[in-house]
Amino acid sequence: MAAYLSTAVVGVLGTILAAHRVRRERTLATVRFVAEIAQHVLLSPVPHRIGPLLIETLYLSAAAEARIGGDLYEAVPTTYGLRIIIGDVRGKGLPAVETAATLLGAFREAAHDEPDLAAVARRAETSMNRRATRLAGNDVSERFVTAVFAEIPRRHVVRIVNCGHPSPLLIRSGEVTELETADPAPPLNLGMHLPEAYHVDEYPFGPGDQLLLYTDRVTEARDRTGAFYPLRRRVLSWGPLQPRELLDRLHHDLLIYSNNHLHDDTAALAIYHLPE
Repeated sequence: MAAYLSTAVVGVLGTILAAHRVRRERTLATVRFVAEIAQHVLLSPVPHRIGPLLIETLYLSAAAEARIGGDLYEAVPTTYGLRIIIGDVRGKGLPAVETAATLLGAFREAAHDEPDLAAVARRAETSMNRRATRLAGNDVSERFVTAVFAEIPRRHVVRIVNCGHPSPLLIRSGEVTELETADPAPPLNLGMHLPEAYHVDEYPFGPGDQLLLYTDRVTEARDRTGAFYPLRRRVLSWGPLQPRELLDRLHHDLLIYSNNHLHDDTAALAIYHLPE
């Protein structure tokens, strides 16, 4: 009788655990499905080619079930040329996603309307400030965004407005250069420190050149000793790569360097000017 009772108890417990596991798997599948829809809405696919420009993107989520967080990017072809944004929202969870959605919505509208890149950044800042005034809580001042606005017009230059974000890399003829701005602006939504006018830096960007924009989670990845990821040195060692190859190599290298432990979302965007 004891053996029969033990077998019955084990069978019941096994059935309960199996049912619980099935429910968890269904819930996780639902969460992932919703996250994929949210990612598609928030980070709409960018065009892979616009004239002589090839464009590729990379988005890595620290949590597989999340798929989307506070990192953002967008590339919009306009009458003024290709306009790009990449940014990183401070914070996590739904507030970060809402902030990212606000910024992307403002950028997508301003990119088509404003003839000057500085005005695009100003419009984005205005939208962020307007949203901040409607938010409750003590963490409103912490919901800021570091961002880079870039513009590639039809002539061979790239213009950049940097709002507290890591400097893009310019890859040209075996050299990798950080495009550091002479007068960076503060992150968006820090209106009390906003300068009167955004500073626009202009650099040559011609056939064969490639631009790599990324969030700070790339350079903040650490190895087992705690050393930060040396992005510029790594890119330089890889030699010339097409945008998709570059981002795939970056993805693979980040996972190896961090021992497959990326602690936050990561985004990157590469633009390559095809040779004439």
